[in-house]
Amino acid sequence: MSDKLKVSCIQMDMAFGSSAENFVKAERLIREAAKANPDVIVLPETWNTGFFPEESIQDYCDRDGEKTKALLGSLASELKINIVGGSVANVKEGKMYNTAYIFDREGNCIGEYDKTHLFSPMKEDKRFAKGDHICKFKLDGKECGIIICYDIRFPEITRMMTVNGLDCMFVVSQWPAARVPHQNALVKARAIENQMFVVCCNSCGKAGRNVYGGNSRIVDPWGEEIVCAGETEEIIIGELDFGVIENIRTTINVFADRRPELYDGKI
Repeated sequence: MSDKLKVSCIQMDMAFGSSAENFVKAERLIREAAKANPDVIVLPETWNTGFFPEESIQDYCDRDGEKTKALLGSLASELKINIVGGSVANVKEGKMYNTAYIFDREGNCIGEYDKTHLFSPMKEDKRFAKGDHICKFKLDGKECGIIICYDIRFPEITRMMTVNGLDCMFVVSQWPAARVPHQNALVKARAIENQMFVVCCNSCGKAGRNVYGGNSRIVDPWGEEIVCAGETEEIIIGELDFGVIENIRTTINVFADRRPELYDGKI
């Protein structure tokens, strides 16, 4: 098994509130990305609807991921490519969730994650239900995890996964253009402090009054950019060489030097 993964991020400009149109576009872009023979294809956050936590969004949601699983599972199987399916606005058991699905090369859904930190400034927490679990999975034998957008501002979730074995974190987002510098700094910080690859797939374009900033990127465990997108719709591809991780973690062994007995106590 190779120690490398080629990863493609689809920086998608989705149609605001038009699920049918977005499903057609996502399939077209996945097929386009597959022409470069990546090992993994990644979509951004809530690509089926755009990000707008309003009451009317229920009308556009997937239902228990049925449409998402049918499309992405079949494409993963047909193209023999792993797909990190961004996230979709999704109704489960009568509640709305911001849900990510992950598929292996056979089309099996090997991971499901509901966004745990909901963006209260845009009242996401008033419309969506909070997830209650983390999500780890293997892609071609590599230990991976996923978080969604606002989650990246909470380093506890990534550190918890990393100390339990994690070599790559996928961050799928609809991060606004006004705060792209924060996105870039947080992606780099999570990579450096956890000595892992971070793959950030952001959206671009407009959703209602909001403008999203693109700048999808792949960052190595030293915090160096492997590849970075601009502000408009595009597909980027980068190679992750997992062989470098052991040397990095040996050179600066932050995991051996941690003091977990101090971290949960009161000051």
